[in-house]
Amino acid sequence: MVGHEKELLEALSSSRILTSMITPAVLISACGTLIFSTSARLGRIFDRVNIMKGEVEAIISGTISYPEERMKHLRDQIELQRRRATLIQKAMVSLYFATLLFVAASLAIAVTVAYGSTEQTWIPTLIALCGGLFLFVASAVLLYESRFNLRFVYRSIDFIGFLEKKAEELRK
Repeated sequence: MVGHEKELLEALSSSRILTSMITPAVLISACGTLIFSTSARLGRIFDRVNIMKGEVEAIISGTISYPEERMKHLRDQIELQRRRATLIQKAMVSLYFATLLFVAASLAIAVTVAYGSTEQTWIPTLIALCGGLFLFVASAVLLYESRFNLRFVYRSIDFIGFLEKKAEELRK
């Protein structure tokens, strides 16, 4: 029993465990950075929707020009923000799941190095690969979502052009 405990203590004090756990830690950090920036994107969507809500209230109260055109524009823009928010939520789920899997892979590496045998080394690798797959999915969803953001910006620029045109017509 003493020999087994000594072997276990040596395995746990080995630097192999910590060095083996570094790669998942880097991926966990990458996920954290993406989670932070994705949360900020969701916050910007919330801010934009609140601004649009104020514009809808101004249209309803009759205090803003071109109410029909604005309402059509706002309906389209709000729908874009709804789609963006849904995509960002899906990306966040994937990022959190990837983080969970990278933490699990890191722990599985530690357990495998300390207690396991060479036949069990595939387990942490498989867990980390699954985490990588979720990180890939999140990145793809965020890439797709960015197209909606660009569409939102272009539509806003077009509407500003419409308002400028109307202002020029009024001056004539």
